[in-house]
Amino acid sequence: MADRSLRGIRLGAQSLQSEEGVVFMERRATAYKCDTCGQETTLMFAADAEAPQTWECRHCGAEAVLQVDGAPVKIEDNDEKVARTHWDMLLERRTRDELEELLAERLAYVRARRGAGDDPTRHRIGA
Repeated sequence: MADRSLRGIRLGAQSLQSEEGVVFMERRATAYKCDTCGQETTLMFAADAEAPQTWECRHCGAEAVLQVDGAPVKIEDNDEKVARTHWDMLLERRTRDELEELLAERLAYVRARRGAGDDPTRHRIGA
């Protein structure tokens, strides 16, 4: 039975690939410094890649700023859209007075459907 068993190597024991003929991409170290905790983080990027202006600090989670020749880079303000909430979008369509009127109408409707709790024989679920 031993001569019919499959033989091989353990997973993770040895790589079957070699680095022969592999040309690695040129890399450069990029430094980011956090103003909150003062920690400096060094990351490796491809030499032809554009490094982002900010990076999340590994220590405190705040934004670390790209350092070029030991000085922080001035962060460009892009005209990115600010995330709008549902409330912001609602206020674009209606005024606050209209919203209060709609709320009052809807509350009156819900209370009328419930019977406003005046009937003592009516039992509330969960109460």
